[in-house]
Amino acid sequence: MPMAADDIVRLIKQGIPDAEVEIQDLAGDGDHYAATVISQTFVGKSKVQQHQMVYTALGGRMGGVLHALKLTTMAQRP
Repeated sequence: MPMAADDIVRLIKQGIPDAEVEIQDLAGDGDHYAATVISQTFVGKSKVQQHQMVYTALGGRMGGVLHALKLTTMAQRP
């Protein structure tokens, strides 16, 4: 069963409370998403560390119930 976009947002915000999260359903199937996550907690962290923080917030759902997630992270809006 695919994961709902609202659930992805909720989990990320639980793990990264100050996060601004934008989700886009890439294929219209509820299984392939793009997420942009903006958080001040990313300041001073590498992209790898930022992505790891998001994956941790998702609680191991990547590759399982959450099939594909194109992830963009940043500390502030461009």
